[in-house]
Amino acid sequence: MDPEVVRVVGRSLRKLGVAFHTSSQAKSWKEASDGLLVDAETPDGPLKVPCDIVLVTVGRRANTDGLAPEAAGVKVDAKGHVLVDKQMRTSNPKVFACGDVVGPPYLAHKATREGLIAAEVIAGHPMEADYRALPAAIFTDPEIATVGWTEAQVREKGLPLVVGKVPFAAIGRALTAGESEGFVKLIADAKTNRLLGAEIVGPDASDLISELALAIEMGASIEDIALTIHPHPTFPEGIMESAEAALGRAIHVLNRKP
Repeated sequence: MDPEVVRVVGRSLRKLGVAFHTSSQAKSWKEASDGLLVDAETPDGPLKVPCDIVLVTVGRRANTDGLAPEAAGVKVDAKGHVLVDKQMRTSNPKVFACGDVVGPPYLAHKATREGLIAAEVIAGHPMEADYRALPAAIFTDPEIATVGWTEAQVREKGLPLVVGKVPFAAIGRALTAGESEGFVKLIADAKTNRLLGAEIVGPDASDLISELALAIEMGASIEDIALTIHPHPTFPEGIMESAEAALGRAIHVLNRKP
């Protein structure tokens, strides 16, 4: 995730009393008289963390043990993921695979679309996977949702970019709902104004991102989004205002100089 997005969630969790230890490593754990004790190495030195539950979430691999894919002539990678082409066809042209078993990102809606693609291809229709507008949501509080390329990815590709960013604190509905943490950020091609990516951290982010996924899928520009009238007072106004900010004509935040 974009560090700017993560900081918003971090601030919110710290207000709730959650402690973070980044760039750190849990080395071991043991039972103590009143629960569990984790030994960790941090940039500030050794740390002992008393806790009730230890959750290990290091690494993920495909659950293909026992399927014997080689018996069907189906190739897999080192982590057990089934190798497929854009039509979900494996190395055996009569076998298709979809979902988490074909690799990340491990998203339910990606798996559903891949299943539909496989079914369409099996039925003889021309169809293939296109993840250009694949949204993702993280159900933290506040929520995080993204689609398309991040600002860093656009810069890595050497494309000229323009960014429009508006905090929810500038959106009336967010203020009345008491959920003003976070922002909407749009990333567009500076030459064409075509939307390339979007990041939302804040209220209803997982719902709001669909509008921007549609915009990328349709090849919409930030001008298209800015000219689309959004009802007031609503959270989606943050999307319209961010597009206006990218164009330098926002009315609820200060506009950046080009």
